[in-house]
Amino acid sequence: MTKMGRLVSTLVVITSAAWITGCSSSSTTKQAAMPQAKAVDPAIVEQGKQIAFGRSKGNCLACHMIEDGASPGNIGPPLIAMQARYPDKAKLRAQIWDPTSVNPESAMVPFGRMQVLTEDEIDKVVEYIWTL
Repeated sequence: MTKMGRLVSTLVVITSAAWITGCSSSSTTKQAAMPQAKAVDPAIVEQGKQIAFGRSKGNCLACHMIEDGASPGNIGPPLIAMQARYPDKAKLRAQIWDPTSVNPESAMVPFGRMQVLTEDEIDKVVEYIWTL
């Protein structure tokens, strides 16, 4: 299967799961509008992308498929629809900082706990990953 085919298949699964979850609610009340995310400087997002794509620091591509990424891995899930998967950006940051706190069996490097990335670098990676 091509990279685009895997991406489309993954998007179909995520979209279907989101639709089913939304349809299963028996509540007839309207939910409050979600607050708008604070605008982030595009330069910070670009710096986060460089860290994530860099082979010496973040190296997210070693395990994850990321749009526009060359030679992605397939150990971790594809990094798509991240705002849907992590509506709370703090949870995404916690996952990158130490994924073993949620799943002790995680193969993902605890980038913060092991000081692979600085706090500033983690913040930049989070800003980039959340745009995917």
